[in-house]
Amino acid sequence: MGDNRGHLKIQSFSIKANLFMAIKATIFKANLQIADMERHYYQDHALTLARHPSETDERMMVRVLAFALHAHEYLEFGQGMTDDDEADIWQKDLTGAIELWIDVGTPDEKLIRKACGRANRVIVYCYGGRVAEMWFAQNRSQFERQKNLSIINLPQSSTRAIAALAQRTMQLQCTIQDGQVWLGDGRESVIVEREVLKSAAEKNF
Repeated sequence: MGDNRGHLKIQSFSIKANLFMAIKATIFKANLQIADMERHYYQDHALTLARHPSETDERMMVRVLAFALHAHEYLEFGQGMTDDDEADIWQKDLTGAIELWIDVGTPDEKLIRKACGRANRVIVYCYGGRVAEMWFAQNRSQFERQKNLSIINLPQSSTRAIAALAQRTMQLQCTIQDGQVWLGDGRESVIVEREVLKSAAEKNF
């Protein structure tokens, strides 16, 4: 009988390569026009979003919304969904120090605590209705110890509505004025409600 070990190695490599291809991220593109009357920020951003296979349209669009609310020259998407050492969105200064750390969803309390030790400000945009409410209630005492942490809840009606805007190529407009937020694509416009569950101490802003 011939030696099939070489063939088996090639086959094994092929299976691993196919598995990698199967789980790779899907790329979405968004041209985001921001008119933030509260911060006097008016800019267009060409965003590239890598959506992990386990990420929903809802979560991806919450990331887009969070980016729009805090848009800055140095704000960028991180690999927070697959790397605990990175935020979903973050802003660093020229030295690499983390000025702003943003996560979406209901992250583990230990990871939030770690982020609060690394960044000047940490903001979590939670969503999911009852799930988000229970997550906050269970961790509230730990969250209150983090003075540089803010937590904002987005109602399901808002996050599901912005999820419907998701397309592989998007033209989006976000307007922020008098505490209200609109996110739209030229055909549909969604008013996004926000509920502040915890605010950071004033000195951290």
